[in-house]
Amino acid sequence: MGEFVRLEVDGGIGTIRLERPPVNAINGQVTAELAVAAQEATERAEVRAVILYGGEKTFCGGADVKEMVTRSYVDMRSFGAKLQATVAAVAAIPKPVVAAITGYALGGGLELAMGADYRIAGDNVKVGQPEILLGIIPGAGGTQRLARLIGPSKAKDLVFTGRFAKADEALSLGLVDQLVAPDDVYSAARKWAGQFANGPAVALAQAKAAIDGGLDMDLASGLKLETQLFTALWATEDQTAGMTSFVENGPGKATFEGK
Repeated sequence: MGEFVRLEVDGGIGTIRLERPPVNAINGQVTAELAVAAQEATERAEVRAVILYGGEKTFCGGADVKEMVTRSYVDMRSFGAKLQATVAAVAAIPKPVVAAITGYALGGGLELAMGADYRIAGDNVKVGQPEILLGIIPGAGGTQRLARLIGPSKAKDLVFTGRFAKADEALSLGLVDQLVAPDDVYSAARKWAGQFANGPAVALAQAKAAIDGGLDMDLASGLKLETQLFTALWATEDQTAGMTSFVENGPGKATFEGK
């Protein structure tokens, strides 16, 4: 358990909680602790789905500018690589991951949220990539994941201007997937994650790998990847349990062990 980031596990759901007041700014220590939490969520079999959460007030206000302003180019090459690798590690967790966004998700905070598979936000949130206002650009995947998520022209608008998008615009852009009352963000995220707490863990991991991996390939290569991941599931106990239950009892009644 880190000082600013910890993994809490309850009922098959792991919550990666950021807690560095006042806005959960990402510094070197947060980056390192977040990487450890992502690895732990990946390795612990009892964690079947993951929530990224920054508390009731703010998801994450971005990277710690006060820490970065005095860094040299050499220092930033190291920090930038570690931060990008950490967000990539979150994105690579082979389980359904939902970002529970409260308050603000800005800069590195939005990049972290985009590493999730699904984003639930309060209807009062603001999101954005304001790095251009500091004379820099997003460096933790923002220029890449944002363009893949909402398209290049809309991504360029947000990155070029550095403006904040309010909740309703973020929803219309597809930057968030669901809006709820601010006080309901975490409970809504638990409800979404709870769908998978007793699901076929290997099949869910394969589904995520097929979708994410296929996005970086041409269609023919993506289809080959899908076939490989699809047929590999016949080596799992969950495939046997799921199909046997369907034949004997109808759909939706299987009990999965995640094996």
